[in-house]
Amino acid sequence: MCKLGQIAFAFYALLACVYGVPVSKTTSLHSAYPTIASPLGDIQGSIINSRLGKHIYAFRGIRYAKAPINELRFQPPQAPEKWEGVYNATQDGPACPQPYLEPTSEDCLLLNVYTTKLNKGNDNPKRPVIVFFHGGDFTNKSGMSTILGPHYLLDQDIVLVTANYRLGALGFLNTGDKEGTGNYGMKDQVEVLKWVKANIAAFGGDADEVTLAGHGAGAFSVSLHLVSPLSKGLFNKAIIMSGSAFGNVPISNNNLDVIQKLAKHLSCPIDSTANLIKCLRGKTVKEITDHNVDLKVLVSTEDPHYLWLPTIEEDFVQSRFLTAHPLELIAQEKLNKVPVLIGSTKDEFGCKAFCLTNNDTELQLMDNEFEKYAPQVFMYEKETENSKIISKALRTFYLQDAKIDNSSLSKLALFFTDAIVGYGVNHAANVIAEKSNESVFYYSFTYAGKYSNFYDPTTNNSTPYGVVNGDDLMYLFHSTSFPDFKESDPETTMLQKMTALWANFVQSGKPIPTVTDILDNTKWEPYTTKNKKYMEIGNKLVMRENLNEKRYSEWDQVFPPNRHTKVQSG
Repeated sequence: MCKLGQIAFAFYALLACVYGVPVSKTTSLHSAYPTIASPLGDIQGSIINSRLGKHIYAFRGIRYAKAPINELRFQPPQAPEKWEGVYNATQDGPACPQPYLEPTSEDCLLLNVYTTKLNKGNDNPKRPVIVFFHGGDFTNKSGMSTILGPHYLLDQDIVLVTANYRLGALGFLNTGDKEGTGNYGMKDQVEVLKWVKANIAAFGGDADEVTLAGHGAGAFSVSLHLVSPLSKGLFNKAIIMSGSAFGNVPISNNNLDVIQKLAKHLSCPIDSTANLIKCLRGKTVKEITDHNVDLKVLVSTEDPHYLWLPTIEEDFVQSRFLTAHPLELIAQEKLNKVPVLIGSTKDEFGCKAFCLTNNDTELQLMDNEFEKYAPQVFMYEKETENSKIISKALRTFYLQDAKIDNSSLSKLALFFTDAIVGYGVNHAANVIAEKSNESVFYYSFTYAGKYSNFYDPTTNNSTPYGVVNGDDLMYLFHSTSFPDFKESDPETTMLQKMTALWANFVQSGKPIPTVTDILDNTKWEPYTTKNKKYMEIGNKLVMRENLNEKRYSEWDQVFPPNRHTKVQSG
């Protein structure tokens, strides 16, 4: 299977107790179920053990916004109300509706908080906080502890927050008018940051030391928070892992084309957006999410990768998350200038090339109708004269204008790697470093361990194909997708390095504030547009220069850096 993140996820057993249901204050609370007093009310959690045996106080399934159901579907999130009694946060709540994970519920605006030191009397440890948003191309995954388990990172002295946000049409429908203004999932994320600002002190966290982090779609999100007026002042560092809104991926004013395709599948009228939204509000979440695959252009690779995306919001007197193209906002000096840690894996979505070359029909479509399919598969503007120019240049560069067939596998792999993640991340590092007076730390993750999110089909799926999207996450978060590492495993050394680097950045704004043995006695120099220095995170940490320079230069030529530099007057 080529769609990363769907591989090896074990479906949950149903929750043993209902998430978010207050329990009576008269209940006898065992020591294994710690209770804290938050501004919204008392919260009961549980204790789990870290990799090294530390007690982690885990508070899971905490409501950070009202349930986005009924009339609140396709509306911005609303702050939760205070509760009486003790809120049961001992287990994960459901994920937001999606086709590949269970349990799910539309009532999913929930977050998890993990810490190893709670307040004791007036003693507040005030530990720095990392808020991590999951990936999943804005249509799947969640902040569940089975996916983003705290067992590794919480051996460091930080507080971890993971959260769900609305996905797919429920999170990103934008009709281009007041009926559906879009970015509901992004505003959910803002609501998470507001919740952290108001409540994290109750968990021993420092509300003024918040690092916003994400992977994949979560990283794409973090890059947008850097230019959103709604996010300003809610975080002071950023980690961007394998995703960016600052590259070739189109960001538009609406997604009516996708909405109308969905409406057709659901027999909803498209004569007016008001009628369309009314009809969609009457559909079940299963009806809406089950048609994600039907909306794809290529089934083999499940492309376009980002079917639903954040959008630029027109002004209908609402709080707008994104007021213009992010590169235009950077040109207008709207960048939230904070220290940034940013990078990608060596092979990212190169594995999609296997899926494409294994489907003769779609491979032939790509060869014969490249100008039609390439913009949607490789994520750039479509159906314009400029799109034809881009397609021609990229086909020449990556495929040497040759016939696209099974022999194109390795070339297509590089194309997928750069198009979906690599170029966008590299361009983000450049524009942020150019416009910010804060440090940018750039990395390429090349470490190949025994486990991966994609195995080479030619080895009977026994050997990792490379270092693909998400392969770095297994050294930061515990996941039921992979076996636990033994102390003697070489992967454990990488786990120690990764958790140290990320925690150092959360604590100090530098991944290596002091040269140490565990971090290979290496100094990590900030990236600049002149030195182009990045850290290769492989068997050893090694500073290098000019990551994939020839490949990314080609993208810069077809996507000129100044193409979104219109500055508004007034």
